[in-house]
Amino acid sequence: MMRTQKDFDLIYRKGKSVGDRYVVVFTRRNGLPYYRVGYLASKKVGNSVTRNRARRLMKESVRLAGYDFVPGYDYVFIARNTIKDTKCPQVQRSILSALRKTGVKRRK
Repeated sequence: MMRTQKDFDLIYRKGKSVGDRYVVVFTRRNGLPYYRVGYLASKKVGNSVTRNRARRLMKESVRLAGYDFVPGYDYVFIARNTIKDTKCPQVQRSILSALRKTGVKRRK
């Protein structure tokens, strides 16, 4: 899991971003033997309750879909403000679509 501001800043500056209806995905090679994932929702999404729900929706969508991420990459999922009134299956489709566009996702 990505935790430090330095990691997030690096992926914003040097990573590749791809957007979809409900999420934006940033990817970047990290040179490690494992992958790292981060989930963000800015204040543009809403109040703290809405932002936490957006992060939970993204985490659960990734977990339920059983994505097999490629080791050696960092992934950051950023919620768009359109995610407010959506359900998990819609977010799953959006995340899958965005990950396909990046070209680094591998499915089980």
